[in-house]
Amino acid sequence: MPVYTRTIFGRVATPSVMPVIRHRCMSSAATANVAKDPSPAVSFKGVKNLLTLRDFSTPQILQLIRRSLELKQQLTAERKGANIELAQPLAGKTLGMIFTKRSTRTRVSAETGWAYFGGHPMFLGKEDIQIGGGEPLKDTAVVVSSMVDALLARVGAHEEIEIIAENSTVPVINALTAKYHPLQGLADVMTLYETSFKDPLTTVDRFGLPLPLLPPMKIAWVGDANNIINSLLVTLPRLGPVHLSVATPKGYNCDPDVVNFAIGEATGGDQNGTVEFVKDPRAAVKDSDIIITDTWVSMGQESEKAKRLQDFAGYQITEKMAKEGGAKPDWKFMHCLPRKQEEVDDEVFYNPKRSIVFQEAENRKYTVMAVYEMLMLWAKQ
Repeated sequence: MPVYTRTIFGRVATPSVMPVIRHRCMSSAATANVAKDPSPAVSFKGVKNLLTLRDFSTPQILQLIRRSLELKQQLTAERKGANIELAQPLAGKTLGMIFTKRSTRTRVSAETGWAYFGGHPMFLGKEDIQIGGGEPLKDTAVVVSSMVDALLARVGAHEEIEIIAENSTVPVINALTAKYHPLQGLADVMTLYETSFKDPLTTVDRFGLPLPLLPPMKIAWVGDANNIINSLLVTLPRLGPVHLSVATPKGYNCDPDVVNFAIGEATGGDQNGTVEFVKDPRAAVKDSDIIITDTWVSMGQESEKAKRLQDFAGYQITEKMAKEGGAKPDWKFMHCLPRKQEEVDDEVFYNPKRSIVFQEAENRKYTVMAVYEMLMLWAKQ
């Protein structure tokens, strides 16, 4: 299958001074390197929503990842007893969380992250508000946004989050649609940085970006053509010499506009990635450093389960499959969760030397917190 490349680095944001949450008290030496000012500064002026990472430049994405890493460093130090007093910039502000689909990681990370900054998260399940009774999303967005300071919505078709954003008077965050899951995409990229660098925050970047580009690596996606791989396709080709090999069964193809965007941003060389699309999972995992999969039956596709299990035969991630395909000996495994055993067996999933899924899940909190700062603080400067 062809590998697509084009020589373009990506869109660069206009530099400006970025506000940073500063700490009033650091009494432990362990906090010396915690929550340093993001540098270099990147402008988010005029950014209103996070609907897809496709809308953000390479420097902007890396600034969000950098801030996520800083927040993780800070919260980890706190859990170890460091005395860090955080300014609470969201005190008195309410996050309206409109969820028409169930959630574990998205809900917990979104609520605890907003509360950490002093704000009040308000969960609005479809049976809690009139969406469940048939009230249009447009009306819901108009009304709820008039009473809260930001909206985070987990809905169905991507057009639904666009309707909410078009009719909201406050920032809107996509917490999952059928097409994109940008919060998960950010957590995945953050996990790749932690896996690829001993300390990405102190690694010098030669291109003047907030973080160094990812080093050369091969990432294999083995699974459905869904919102997770769509989010990775519009992001990873712009973050360094990453070769992304996407294996999906016959009849399961990524959205054409997503594929075209990824091909257009794939550049090769030492600054940008390449992408390829195959049908054989063993071809995808050959020489791979990271193997990623996700659910084969997404929410709303339950009626297709029997057919999908048949179509995805041979796609289960196992040590045997990875070895037969020629993955690197120290390959790592990622999954956005929840996981089902037909997707990956216990030997891989629970192997701490192989699986980084729980680290990946924890990172959901820090990345959504960085998004809160971006929309509620940085974008308003």
